[in-house]
Amino acid sequence: MTIERQIAFWIAALAVLIAALWLLSPVMLPFVAGIALAYLLNPLARRLERLGVHRAVAGLVIIVLVLAALIVLLLLLVPVLAGQLSAFIDRLPSYVTRLQSLIADSGHEWLTKILGERLPDASKSVGDLMTQGAGWLAAFLRSLWSGGQALISILSLMVVTPVVAFYMLCDWDRMIATMDGWIPRRQRKTVRGLAREIDAAIAGFVRGQTSICLILGVFYAVALALTGLNFGFLIGFMAGLLSFIPYVGSLTGLVVSLGVAVAQFWPNWTPIIAILVIFLVGQLLEGYVLAPKLVGKRVGLHPVWLMFALFAFGYLFGFVGLLVAVPLAAAIGVLVRFALRQYRASPLYQDQGGETS
Repeated sequence: MTIERQIAFWIAALAVLIAALWLLSPVMLPFVAGIALAYLLNPLARRLERLGVHRAVAGLVIIVLVLAALIVLLLLLVPVLAGQLSAFIDRLPSYVTRLQSLIADSGHEWLTKILGERLPDASKSVGDLMTQGAGWLAAFLRSLWSGGQALISILSLMVVTPVVAFYMLCDWDRMIATMDGWIPRRQRKTVRGLAREIDAAIAGFVRGQTSICLILGVFYAVALALTGLNFGFLIGFMAGLLSFIPYVGSLTGLVVSLGVAVAQFWPNWTPIIAILVIFLVGQLLEGYVLAPKLVGKRVGLHPVWLMFALFAFGYLFGFVGLLVAVPLAAAIGVLVRFALRQYRASPLYQDQGGETS
């Protein structure tokens, strides 16, 4: 098969895969979640298998323990988070009104110097904008909260996902060996090398960043709650979860926390400064301790590329797209770097007949 036909074949295969994901995305969530869970738990199953435990028994034990831990976690956290989320949505307009009045009072003098007679119109425009934004955000959170079960079928996730994960764990090595046998022999070494790079990128980021999110979520939630911040546990936990996207979680948590803190504590600066210190410590902890040890430097996922992948795949495929965004982003990154290496090693790039710089 010529190189042109190989390229056409793989492009057609990619198009078929994308079309299948798009068409079947409404029913694929528990299956994609099961495969992702099996991928994350496969190293643990291998360790148990090396200790002499049968693969099926190891898979069953792991799935039962993970499911039990998840149920306990949900029973402990969901009532607290649900109560705080409902109360936060109800009090959001009052917080915005309080912030608006504080800004208007404290900034009235210098705004008058800058805007002069246009100050009333500007204040009214800003106030209307903040009120509309608060109303939109509250409506969005209410729709997300009320429509969550329609978006994500909890029953299918709790029933189908563990079953899929169990079968994937039992057949993982056999499945990988079968797919390895499909690779053309001439390209087998290259494809295996790319597969190892993709696996290292996905495993390094997903497993490492998941651990970072949980650690930061607990840290932010406990620290903000100890400051006495209203809804501190909810804001901190959500900031930790959003840390899956570098810098987005901490920045979002900082902005929301400061907004609530100013509305709650002003003019007392002590808790406001304490919140700033909490997020500064969280960033130092993530950047200099957790990320180097849990993620490492081999991942190769730039934060901007990761954010684009999450938005793009989430827009195209919904929640399923969010699940596959990171693996596909890592795979695309590895393939692009491989293509650039091949290009730089090709006569097209190294041709000495043209101009050089």
